[in-house]
Amino acid sequence: MPSFARSLAGFRLSTLALAGGLASGVLACVGPQGPEGDAGPQGTPGRDGVPLPVRLLDDKVGRWLPENRTRINTMISTLGIASPTFDPKNRPVAVFDWDNTVVKNDLGDATFFWMLKHDKVLQPADKDWSTTSRHLTPEAREALNGACDAAASPGEPLPTSTTPGCADELVSIYNRGQTRAGQAAWNNAITLTLNTSYAWVAQLQAGYTPEELRGFARSSYAENAFNPPGTTQTVGTTSGLAYHVQVYEEMVDLIETLQANGFDVWVATASPQFVIDAVSEELTGIKPNRVIGIRTLTDARGRVTAHFQGCGTVADGEDTLITYDQGKRCWINKLIFRQPTARQLTRQEDTRVRQVFAAGDSDTDLAFVQDATHLKLAINRNKVQLMCNAYANHQGSWLVQPMFVQPRAQQTASYPCTTALDAAGQPITDEQGNRFTQDHGDSVYALP
Repeated sequence: MPSFARSLAGFRLSTLALAGGLASGVLACVGPQGPEGDAGPQGTPGRDGVPLPVRLLDDKVGRWLPENRTRINTMISTLGIASPTFDPKNRPVAVFDWDNTVVKNDLGDATFFWMLKHDKVLQPADKDWSTTSRHLTPEAREALNGACDAAASPGEPLPTSTTPGCADELVSIYNRGQTRAGQAAWNNAITLTLNTSYAWVAQLQAGYTPEELRGFARSSYAENAFNPPGTTQTVGTTSGLAYHVQVYEEMVDLIETLQANGFDVWVATASPQFVIDAVSEELTGIKPNRVIGIRTLTDARGRVTAHFQGCGTVADGEDTLITYDQGKRCWINKLIFRQPTARQLTRQEDTRVRQVFAAGDSDTDLAFVQDATHLKLAINRNKVQLMCNAYANHQGSWLVQPMFVQPRAQQTASYPCTTALDAAGQPITDEQGNRFTQDHGDSVYALP
């Protein structure tokens, strides 16, 4: 990493480390949003009075593929404040996934593991694990009862740092979707709007205030960010768990450049809301009210519950939709573009109410990345649906970028685009809804 990047990361991390255990100022996460919100900066007068971009991507920061940097800069010049059609009351929107797109590894995972190592998960009411998720199988609930019942009374913190059996069962159900005995932990574990394991991380935060959870996330980031890439940790007796989260300086430069040029920049993440909005502004300049994460309902005391806010036709407390896969599209349409309830789960035909740029790394980012009208950035982590779409490159709007830290090796076999199935068991399709007619080889995987 260049010395500039190291110093910038260190400065931001120091801020978070100091804030980790403290209740910092209130960071609002809801309220009126949208592209017609805060007016962006005005362009710098150029030759003949034509505005010039405030800045473009710094060619001294990071390891963008040259073509990707050029095409992103062209988009910024074409749609940002330098454009004669730029409207500060209706700014172009850019949406980023967070984990493994803006940062290396997963801050939601890291915060969950931090909570287990610091005894922050609470024993469920009546020691009934179904209150943490209605989707747990009877076998999973029985396994959790056997491992955790004796450790704490209902509502009290489970001493998972000193009760390895309880910690191991929680990690196994989250990481593998199975009990330690190998029994299925989830009924209908993955749909097009719900990943029960991802949801469970947010549900196991029940009983805390948003500010307490933000403190957990800041502390977790501070613990992880100084570790070298590839560092692992042991939780309970489960070893090999990632113990490194690092913001990509290339993404920081991109986000700051977009914002400087008048773009309205958002995050859509399948991590809990208060985990990501705790660090987004310090790390990237994205304000907390521009983060859309898993949003839980709160009780009369202002504490998080194990139930989710609804989107589209899914009601509050129904718990079948989070900011995952097509659920990300729903929340983008709901919060950013303020579409009617009946239209929130579908792609908008009117391109004026869609993001111009989107970036993701996973199949579960595909819906909102496909919706972008100008450029779609795929961070190559060998995910079949995403990479099939990226290499098919509909209308030439896709960019493929190797991971900026420890990029994946080349996928030696072609991606099975013609035979792969989605979470609903249907053949995967391109952004026009058509089945793929060819498999695609992996050709963009090495950094320059």
